[in-house]
Amino acid sequence: MHTFKMAQYDAAEAWRNTVQWWGASAKAMAAYPGMSLLPWPVFRMMGAWGRVVERACARITAVPDWNLDAVVGEDGRAHVVSTQVEMARPFGDLVRFQVGDRAPMARKVLLCAPLSGHYATLLRPTVASLLPDADVWITQWRNAREVPLAAGGFDVEDYTAYLYDFFHHLGPVHVVAVCQPAPLALVATALLARQAPDRAPTSLTLIGGPVDTHAAPTEVTDFGARVTLGQLDASVIQEVGLSQPGAGRAVYPGMVQLAGFMAMNAQTHAKAFGEQIAREARGEASDHDRHNRFYDEYLAVLDMPAEFYLSTVGRIFQGNEVGRNAFTFRGEAVDLGWIKHTALMVVEGADDDISAPGQCKAALDLCPNIPARRKSYHLEPGAGHYGIFAGKSWRENIRPLVLAVMDAKPAPKTRPVRKGGRDTPIPTDHTPI
Repeated sequence: MHTFKMAQYDAAEAWRNTVQWWGASAKAMAAYPGMSLLPWPVFRMMGAWGRVVERACARITAVPDWNLDAVVGEDGRAHVVSTQVEMARPFGDLVRFQVGDRAPMARKVLLCAPLSGHYATLLRPTVASLLPDADVWITQWRNAREVPLAAGGFDVEDYTAYLYDFFHHLGPVHVVAVCQPAPLALVATALLARQAPDRAPTSLTLIGGPVDTHAAPTEVTDFGARVTLGQLDASVIQEVGLSQPGAGRAVYPGMVQLAGFMAMNAQTHAKAFGEQIAREARGEASDHDRHNRFYDEYLAVLDMPAEFYLSTVGRIFQGNEVGRNAFTFRGEAVDLGWIKHTALMVVEGADDDISAPGQCKAALDLCPNIPARRKSYHLEPGAGHYGIFAGKSWRENIRPLVLAVMDAKPAPKTRPVRKGGRDTPIPTDHTPI
């Protein structure tokens, strides 16, 4: 069985290489000088098809660069942005975006990027929008095929432990968890609130995450309910081939994930690639046009550790452990009620078809000991899953609300005073968000 799973992995990689070679060959043949003497448009279309196919296949195994623009500071100068690994771990790093020659900012923000098939660079627009106003860190997960077997396994509890360590390292920080990490960021915050409250996040913003997967059905939750973990293990789990550092590691391959992503909107993707081939043939395409900017990121996928994928399906989706406040960590029950002093904001998109409205909002009720004035909720009209952390909706509507939550001061502690023979608290001037 192990040999078969490894053969599957290598066969898929061989097929990708073959199609990429076909594209390169078609591009080279069409570029042959003699072809320009033949007035047949078929050669232009062949070359265009080759350029698009070769680029698409090459992007699947590429690790995208951050390519962030310089940040203009209050001094009017452009400050170059670089990345620095602050904590290195086998399956992922804590990365800081270092803005050169800029004084520390009042806001410290940690973006929890999803481990769901794409690289952390998927949040490039989110990072770029926050850098002018905050010092920013991000969780940068590693392609599992690059992690040697000696590093051991990695499941949802290991993921939670990584978040716990990153939160603890940064101390009181504003955490923004986008999509998949939302439920586990809640758990890590609860653990810190219990074990090291002085290091717990100051605020926690959950954006379109599957906190209570039974609150609102989607294709994703329906799929999770239909299949068993055994079926998933047999159908989508493979083992990394011998040519990679993680040879023999069981993974949910990036190419299998990508096929699933594209199948959900197959007609849209087919139309987009058909139009791009036509633009290439007319000479209207460019390396940085809208199509290439989007698909250079979308097609870049990573392999997920099999343990993480299967435990996510089994515990987060099927078992709904976080949604039932029944998550266990290292054999001990975790109570989300331990969170008391962290401000909690939830953002959902009205048209989100991956984490439907209601799934993330459940976090507000799961944390009963956070004062109501420290909780907030925003439902963005007309926004899908991607739009709530990137694009116009994020920039113009959601980002200002998130920054307002970060800047809000917690109500000062009350002290009893004697009035009319009874102890009553001194009123505060705190205005609820």
